[in-house]
Amino acid sequence: QVQLVESGGGSVQAGGSLRLSCAASGFSYNRYCMGWFRQPPGKEREGVAEICTGTGFARTYYADSVKGRFTLSRDSAKNTLYLQMNNLKPDDTALYYCAAAPEWVANPFSLSEYNLWGRGTQVTVSS
Repeated sequence: QVQLVESGGGSVQAGGSLRLSCAASGFSYNRYCMGWFRQPPGKEREGVAEICTGTGFARTYYADSVKGRFTLSRDSAKNTLYLQMNNLKPDDTALYYCAAAPEWVANPFSLSEYNLWGRGTQVTVSS
C-alpha cells in the first residue's frame, strides 16, 4: 500500500535546472525521514538531500556536493516531496531515488535505515 513514485527527470545542459517530485501514497511525513539518493553509472549509491519531519518542524541535510544548488521542499496537501536542482553539472548525471525511513535516522543518509524506495528517475546533464 505504501509507495513512492519519482518523476521530473530528464536531459538538460550544464547550468540548467530540473525539479524532481516524489509522490507518497499511504505514507505520513510526520515522524519520518525522507531523502533523495542518486547512483551514477557504474558507481555506488550516495545521499543527496534529506529531510526529517515532526509535528510543526523539520530538519534538512544536504551533501556537500549539492549544497547551495539543490533545495528540498514539501507539499503536505499533496503528500509530495520536491527536489529543486539548479546549476546542474555533468557530475550530477545519475538515477535519482526517493526513499523513506520509518523514524528519524541516527545518521544522515543512513542506507540501512531507509527501507522504502521508489524505482528512480533518470537525470542526464550534458556539457
